[in-house]
Amino acid sequence: MAEHAFALDATGLSAATVTFWTAWQDDVLAGFGALKELDGTHGEVKSMRAAPAARGTGVGRNILRHIITEARKRGYARVSLETGTAALHAPAISLYRSAGFVPCEPFADYRASPHNQFMSLDLSN
Repeated sequence: MAEHAFALDATGLSAATVTFWTAWQDDVLAGFGALKELDGTHGEVKSMRAAPAARGTGVGRNILRHIITEARKRGYARVSLETGTAALHAPAISLYRSAGFVPCEPFADYRASPHNQFMSLDLSN
């Protein structure tokens, strides 16, 4: 399924179009997330992760909230994401839905497959 995995590596996360944030609990990394500018009105949530010890603490929700707030500040009309379809993605999908993301068609250079799904949040209202 590697051909269906689109997480950014360190090089991708350091691209000029990507802003990367981390969340810490004392000196322990609790989670991270990134926002990629697709164009002047559309951003993409990238590389959302919570450390295993931080899962269920709200760190993922706080990172996602920060990304959405930044997307609004930038004037994006929408923010989208791609995620997997396996059971291990269920908590992330639930988080995205609770933040208002809804299913959408593939965007940017993505192609639909049985292994991924796409969601988008309208920021224009």
